[in-house]
Amino acid sequence: MDSRISARALAATLGGWRTREPAYEALADGIRLLCLDNRLAPRTALPAERELAAALHVSRSTVAAAYRSLRETAHIASLRGSGSVTLPLGRRDPGRAEAGDGMIDLQQASPPAWPGLAGIMAQTAGGASALVSRVGYDVLGRIELREAIAERYTERGIPTRPDEVLVTTGAQSAIHLVSTVLIGRGDRVLVETPTYPHAADALRRAGARLVGVPVTTDDGWDLDRAEQAFARTLPVMAYLMPDFQNPTGRSMDAEERAVMLAAGERSGSVLVLDETTADLDIDRGPVPPGFTAAEPGTVVRIGSLGKTVWGGLRLGWVRADGDLIRRLVAARPAHDLGTPEFEQAIATRLLSQFDDIVVQRSELLRSGRDALVNALRERLPAWELPDVRGGVSLWIELGAPLSSALVIEARARGVLLGAGPRFSVEGGHERHLRVPFTAPPEETVRAADLLADAWSSVRAGAPSTVVESVGAVI
Repeated sequence: MDSRISARALAATLGGWRTREPAYEALADGIRLLCLDNRLAPRTALPAERELAAALHVSRSTVAAAYRSLRETAHIASLRGSGSVTLPLGRRDPGRAEAGDGMIDLQQASPPAWPGLAGIMAQTAGGASALVSRVGYDVLGRIELREAIAERYTERGIPTRPDEVLVTTGAQSAIHLVSTVLIGRGDRVLVETPTYPHAADALRRAGARLVGVPVTTDDGWDLDRAEQAFARTLPVMAYLMPDFQNPTGRSMDAEERAVMLAAGERSGSVLVLDETTADLDIDRGPVPPGFTAAEPGTVVRIGSLGKTVWGGLRLGWVRADGDLIRRLVAARPAHDLGTPEFEQAIATRLLSQFDDIVVQRSELLRSGRDALVNALRERLPAWELPDVRGGVSLWIELGAPLSSALVIEARARGVLLGAGPRFSVEGGHERHLRVPFTAPPEETVRAADLLADAWSSVRAGAPSTVVESVGAVI
């Protein structure tokens, strides 16, 4: 059990649950739906039958029958003396597919390369004679590049020295390295759900037991759940994306940043902030970075050039306390021997004009976002589209738990996407679909046309109870 929900809170979250008879099945369906959407996270203790009956103004037998129905469909488990606890739902992701000719591949949310990159690469290649006279790779990072990265942090209000920066071969490499150093097998790690799936995979590979904290496009981070999870599980680490979270596109406000930091410090957790999307602002505007009042060693920041410049430029970094940087350097040779000099030389040149790059990227993402939103509103008006101010994708509420079925059907029509459960920690999110807006607008509009056809077919073939979002037992 990671946390508990009170009868009053569960009643408020259920809302207008009594949509059909018998009442106990309507109540069970309402709780199933909360589990499927991860609004009721796995391993959450449910209220006692008598307490929930009083909060919902129904008989205790109605609640008991609903809990029995939930046990039968493996959404909860009940133990004498311990009450009822929600269960992980398992992953129902249809998996990644290879893109064939003419297919629209939206499985990755990677913008095309910044137009000036080829010129920068050519300029760097012009000085190749100086580069090839060196070893060719560097376990810590070239001092010129670390100074440039440190300067950008300092400009953001996060004073940083070059010896607090480690250059890696991309953000994924940084996440993997940090995870193996900080996490022991069986350690708890707090993770947002939905989250960036490759990060979750790296954490699991390091031996972590993941504890999910819900985040939504409308309401942001579930702070009550987060504080309970920190206090009850004492995670050694928390992996968070405070700005333009992937996949929801949501950014933490000042209160959310403060609460997460305070809860993490109370539990002795290291907060690993993935800031790979932090520069992808479309029309939000700058905000204070937060987490700046942390005790030394509490906050680790990860960045990269993959989203802002090009996914093929495998260069990222870790900004952390000097002691942790030394531990990472010591552990790194078991993963890789360092970051190539050529990529580092390119990155150093890029950071000298990074402000212009960010402006161009913002314009490109704005055109993609607006084209996708307009196309989906026209073709699929029943879908709930979030109002995202940056990032790379829309986290769409479908209105029925058919995300995996839709992805499979869209695949047959030539559109490749990741289903909602791919971004879950312990199952759920079947009512959501991530659709990136990083592709060219004309390709995005064509994808919307194909999605509309696929959605029509999936709805026609689904049981009526599923389409109506009340028989959510899949």
